Amino acid sequence: MQTLEVLTKADLAQFKIYLLKEIEILLDKKMIVIPSSNNSDIKRIPGNVAHQFSNISGGTLQNLRITGKIWFKKFLGSYYYNFHDL
Repeated sequence: MQTLEVLTKADLAQFKIYLLKEIEILLDKKMIVIPSSNNSDIKRIPGNVAHQFSNISGGTLQNLRITGKIWFKKFLGSYYYNFHDL
């Protein structure tokens, strides 16, 4: 006979935090494709890869983002940049 285990809201909250962290780690490790509003998929790379790839500092990347010179998307708390803009 099977025993039932009680699942609490605290268990679900803990699982949610764990799952979001794992997703963020996977997204940070490689280039991702985020669907855009006009249904054309654009390749984007995370900020830490973007500044290493383009050989600029994180601050310079931030300034370019703030001034609107490069396109970006914030996804799960991380910034992703259009690969072709770099």
